[in-house]
Amino acid sequence: MDLALTEEQTAIRDTARRLAEERLAPSAAALDRGDGHETFLANLKELAGLGFMGLNISTDHGGTGADTVSFGLAITELARACAATAVTVSVTNMVAEVIQAIGSEEQRSRYLPLLCNGDYPAGGFCLSEPAAGSDPSAMTTRAERDGEDWVLRGSKAWITSAPYAGLFVVWAVTDATRPRGKGISCFLVEADSLGLSIGKAEEKMGQVGSATCSVHFDDCRVPASALLGKENDGYRVAVAELAGGRIGIGSLALGVAEAAMDYACSYIQEREQFGRPLSDFQGLQWQVAETKTELEAARLLLLQAAWQKDRKEPFAPQASMAKLFATEKANAACYRALQLVGGIGYTRDCPLERYARDVRVTSIYEGTSEIQRQIIARSVLQP
Repeated sequence: MDLALTEEQTAIRDTARRLAEERLAPSAAALDRGDGHETFLANLKELAGLGFMGLNISTDHGGTGADTVSFGLAITELARACAATAVTVSVTNMVAEVIQAIGSEEQRSRYLPLLCNGDYPAGGFCLSEPAAGSDPSAMTTRAERDGEDWVLRGSKAWITSAPYAGLFVVWAVTDATRPRGKGISCFLVEADSLGLSIGKAEEKMGQVGSATCSVHFDDCRVPASALLGKENDGYRVAVAELAGGRIGIGSLALGVAEAAMDYACSYIQEREQFGRPLSDFQGLQWQVAETKTELEAARLLLLQAAWQKDRKEPFAPQASMAKLFATEKANAACYRALQLVGGIGYTRDCPLERYARDVRVTSIYEGTSEIQRQIIARSVLQP
């Protein structure tokens, strides 16, 4: 594996960094307070215009045609400024990748440009349900064939970007007689479809600027052409796409943690106690050294998983390792940064308070740390 970035990867990373500093960072605190929604949507549109909503999508369908390494680098840079924006970009890329991977040419031609160019502000990934989170095979949402249509009934939970998503990828049981997970199919459902409704936004601990809602399907009728991929093959698709999404969430966690540690390191170099800068004290130096080492290790794990995905090699265990390590160490890094800064870090005037809340969910969504450990153990013990 060559760790040197290509010219294209460097350009994408640097563009994401510039945009994050100039556009996302100034509005991040307002978004966290529940304000600035129009600015948030404007930023999504600008990101789309620069190619960030379809990083791994073919240029034939309006995408950037970049690789997974570039995707991970971009998400890290965006998350350094605003985790709420970064998760919206990550999930929209996931939705686009599902369509590119298993969609018909008609579906790809119709929907991918709308996601990539920002006509759809975001895409929604409708897999989880109130009683089917870590075990999506337990879903109860149903899709029944009625003539030339499919009729969807049920509800999805914790759907990122639901209020402004233009398109949803929805998983539903199409053959309840099959073993669990074997009778699930995938559908493309436009946001304005009759029978689709969005629940109220959850009042979350962090990433407040990114709306998370339930999505309800009450006799939601879609044409037969809305079936994505093969009938009853949806669960396999979901598992495959979640593996790729874990690279995005690990990269997001890394970005938040880096922002937290950068702030803390700058602070302890300026703040004096006992007549000396805090950075002169060995106890704090060792905390910085340990945290920076852990974050660098997380970066390398994420790069390895992305590199293997780009080479079309099996990468799911590596993605789980990267997601597990990056998110757990990012959580620790944010709390350590807050400890380094002290009492002021606990106030809303300091961004560390937001970073600590924003990073917490990264070890929960896209598969909890416990699920990642199960996947890793299974890959080792049942090769």
